[in-house]
Amino acid sequence: MTNDISRPTALVTGASSGLGEVFAERLAKKGYDLVITARRKDRLDALATSLESMGASASVIEADVATDEGVDLLLDEAGQVDLLVNNAGFGSIGPFVELPIDREINEVNVNIKALMRLSHAALRGMKERGKGAIINVASTAAFQPIPNNATYSASKAFVLHFSEALHEEAKAFGVTVTCLCPGPVKTEFQEVAGVRSETVPEIAWTTPEEVVKAALDAVDIRRAYVIPGPMNIATAFSTRLMPRFVTRKVAGAFFRDRAV
Repeated sequence: MTNDISRPTALVTGASSGLGEVFAERLAKKGYDLVITARRKDRLDALATSLESMGASASVIEADVATDEGVDLLLDEAGQVDLLVNNAGFGSIGPFVELPIDREINEVNVNIKALMRLSHAALRGMKERGKGAIINVASTAAFQPIPNNATYSASKAFVLHFSEALHEEAKAFGVTVTCLCPGPVKTEFQEVAGVRSETVPEIAWTTPEEVVKAALDAVDIRRAYVIPGPMNIATAFSTRLMPRFVTRKVAGAFFRDRAV
């Protein structure tokens, strides 16, 4: 790491597109140096050039966090940064029994295992220094089980509960852990997951810029979690008012009709 010692450093996973790219750009403008990582090195290199034009130092690490080897490449950096953004993640849609099991396992590896390992490495360093922050990206899917989106919704429920627990633990030594729970965001994520974007009501969409701003504002005021957008807040909290069998039936019907 070659950042100016007077500037804080952030590690952003899944930085080659979508929320990760916007996180990196926003943080550079806020005075951070960046460590950016993803699988697509060509995109990371282009982003690094853009970040450096903003006055930030940008280190590129090509890594696949679905693998232990990919996460291993990031652990030393994670232990040194002032802010970790665990943004890497993906989803799948369709009946679980019909989906390739290897891809579902990779989904768990990325959404849960990599996030846990990087959070652990970051917290150890942050505890020693008595400061720092972690943003773990979950989803409004975390608030209910979703048939036809079973692995993703379960993995994001883990991220939400895990992050809230860490928030309580870490604040004792001056560190903030915030869980970001966006609804539909206009990024490549929907295409990768196999979601027909045109079937999602326009009022539910948020932009990557809105989501990233909400996350960074939440960290500034030390919130445990944040749901960007009033429609998404209402949707997430409505699940607490309905019987669970109704919640899962409604959620399952919603996703069944939105598969590509």
